[in-house]
Formats: sequence, structure tokens, C-alpha cells
Amino acid sequence: MSEVFTKGTLTNLNSALNINTFFRNIFLKVNWESLGEKILSTVAQLLFLTVVLLLINWIGKKVIRRLFKNNLQIRRNPVPQNKMDTIYTIVLNIFRYVLLFFWIYAILSALGVPVGTLIAGAGIFSLAIGLGAQGFVSDMVNGFFILLEQQISVGDYINVDGIEGTVTYVGIRTTQLKSADGTLNFIPNRNITVVSNKSRNDMRALIEIPVATDSPFDEIEKIISGVTADLDLKKLKITEKPKILGFTTYDDGSMALQVIAFTKHGEQFTLDDILLKKYLIALKDAGITLPR
Repeated sequence: MSEVFTKGTLTNLNSALNINTFFRNIFLKVNWESLGEKILSTVAQLLFLTVVLLLINWIGKKVIRRLFKNNLQIRRNPVPQNKMDTIYTIVLNIFRYVLLFFWIYAILSALGVPVGTLIAGAGIFSLAIGLGAQGFVSDMVNGFFILLEQQISVGDYINVDGIEGTVTYVGIRTTQLKSADGTLNFIPNRNITVVSNKSRNDMRALIEIPVATDSPFDEIEKIISGVTADLDLKKLKITEKPKILGFTTYDDGSMALQVIAFTKHGEQFTLDDILLKKYLIALKDAGITLPR
């Protein structure tokens, strides 16, 4: 029994010695001084590249901000502030993405990764990356043409595929719309196909005055015309004087007299409320009873 135990112990000791010898030989073969120098050199190079790119980023943003600070003016054709804000956002985003690309490329190159060969020989992986990047490229291209064709600008009130709100941001990939209830909508630029911009032309205000079938229509129209004649068009920002459009009926049998006016964009809802109040007060003062 003692002899068997001794043989087993010796076998284990020999195995342990062989493993130790194996690792010791590997350890002795490694040029630790050269390896340490290479690691330190790579780390120093990466730190240097990062610091340089951060410095370029800081200087670049300063230059871009300075260029747009005074709202670059073109002779005889001043550029609107909302358009300048949009261009500023696009330029800043492109600058950031370019710097990010060079930073990643520099890191891979410093680590000894053959970036060019890797991209060229990746095969299916490159194809998958290319397909995945199609959406990103489409966003960029569509965003560029949105800006070039002046479809929308920061501050515009637009409707995109049923989403309505004020443009708060036009980026290289997405456009942000803030709805009336405060919801912030992120829309990929490639999904922006039909844009209804309500901030470029004069907008219509539609006033509907409820009337009954037995109401004195001629007198009502006369009173409305009198109120319209006394309006301060400049103060109310009215670009086209209100006019009576006619009567309309609803599914429940009720009727309304429609009056339309045109005003500066964004003022149509306020004008609608003001004119409706003025017309209703004038009709009430004239003793005309309107349905509720």
C-alpha cells in the first residue's frame, strides 16, 4: 500500500514539474523588455491620437460656432435664423462623425489591425455591414436634400406621415418634431417622403358660426360684414381680409356659417378664436339667438 502511494505521489510530482518547466520555458523565451516597450509605445500613441483628436474637436467646434454666431449673411439675401440653425446642426454632426471615423481607424491601425485588408477581405461580413449601413446612408442623403431643397428648417411647423409638430432638430440621421402635447418625435430622414410645411405660406383660419334653420341669414351676414370692416388687419396679422364662405350642414342636421381669413403662419389658431368671439358678441348684441 505504501509502495503504491509512493509511486502515485512521484507521478504527480513529475507531472507538476513538467508543467512548471513548460511554463518556465515559455516565460524565459518571451522578451519582456521588448513587449513592455511595445505596450507602452502603443498606449502612448493611442493617448496622443486621442488628445490630438479631442483638440481638433474642440477647435473645430469653436470655429464652426464662430462662423455661425453672427448668422452668416449673404449679400442682399440674408439667411433666416431657423435655416442657419439647421445648417449649423448638420455641419456640426458631420464634423463629429468624421472625427469619430478617424479616431476608430487610428486606434485599429495603432493596434496593428490591417483595416484596409480587413475591410476588403471580410466577405460576407462586409456585405452584412454594407446592408446594415444602407439605412444610415439613406438617412444622410435624404437629410442632405431636405436641407438643400429647403424643405424644412428648425422652428417650422410641419406634418410628416400624420405626425405634426414643430421642428426642433434636423440631424444627419433623424429629424425631431415636438408635438403640441410636448411629445418629442424622432423621425429617420429616410422616412420623410411627403412633408406638409405649415410655416412657409399664409395660413387659413376657418371660423364656423352656429346658426339655426330659422335664423335671419341676411341680417347675420350684414352684422358679420360690419365686424369685418372694423378689424385692425395689421394688428391681427391678417394678410387676406375675412370673407363669408357660405353655409354648411353637419350629419346631425345642425348648420353653421363659415368665414375664412388668411394670416401669418402660426397665427391661424389665435385668429380663429379672436374672430369667433367678435362675431358671437356682435350677434348677441344685435339680439340674434344662436343655437348652442
